[in-house]
Amino acid sequence: MPGKPRRKTSAKGGAGGKRAAGVPFEKLVALQARLRAPNGCPWDREQTASSLRPFLVEETYEVLDALENGDSAELAGELGDLLLQIVFHALMAEEAGQFDIRDVIENVHDKMVRRHPHVFGTREARTSADVLRNWEQLKVEERESSAGVGVRAKGRGRGPAPVSLLDGIPRSLPAVLEAAKLTRRAAHIGFDWVNAMGILDKIREECTELQSELGGNVKTKRGISATVEEEAGDLLFTAVNLARHLGLDPEFALKQANRKFSGRFRWMEAEALRRGSKLAEMPREEMEQLWDLSKQFAGNAARSAERAARFPLRRPVLREPR
Repeated sequence: MPGKPRRKTSAKGGAGGKRAAGVPFEKLVALQARLRAPNGCPWDREQTASSLRPFLVEETYEVLDALENGDSAELAGELGDLLLQIVFHALMAEEAGQFDIRDVIENVHDKMVRRHPHVFGTREARTSADVLRNWEQLKVEERESSAGVGVRAKGRGRGPAPVSLLDGIPRSLPAVLEAAKLTRRAAHIGFDWVNAMGILDKIREECTELQSELGGNVKTKRGISATVEEEAGDLLFTAVNLARHLGLDPEFALKQANRKFSGRFRWMEAEALRRGSKLAEMPREEMEQLWDLSKQFAGNAARSAERAARFPLRRPVLREPR
């Protein structure tokens, strides 16, 4: 598995030429089982679900890179690497007597049928918005069913708690992604701002509240006060909500801002050296002057060089994961 070579792939099939994936898929499953078997690959045999987590994340981002690059052969290869991770995890679960790859496939197949009643059932959905509303309601019904007639299992002496529309959003998600998913879920049932201007007004309100807290400059033993942290969090949450409301992906928008800052700052460093100095040794006023100049001169060449030196920008798909 380490040091995987890439091979050229080509798109085949299309109308009238669709190829069945059953036999190649079974060969892939059998191949991975062979690697895990006695006298197989020592590295593959040592892996656990926990040890493979970094590879699962890495392969997911490499798929996004391939999408950004627009290279279909690269995308086919990266999707294959991600598929291998799924097969690998399912095989380890089978070894532990939990489930196998057939369970994985049947579960997602049945879920897709269940969540598309406008195609496979009698429910109507004329627009994408109707589909999303149905989707969220169906997920709530599924959670209620698994929890038992609309309630969770009882907590420690607190009694049953109702199933929430927000259940199922992992708390371990990065904060920006979690905020986007929380507000998107709420928006799917109509709990959303009427327009972007309302959110902009809310941002101004949050800025005022933060400014008010900073005026007191109350600090704890660990530094800034908890109230200031809370107000700053409210401001960030509202900014994410604005991006989501505008149909933007907040993670991608922030990545763009990061790239822009990085390109301008690198230009400042290079310009300082050209002037016979180091940026860190310049007075703040000169730094500000260089920053203003960077907006004019840190153009396509600098951004292209910086982009080539790092991972390509990733643009996630703007839809609720299934």
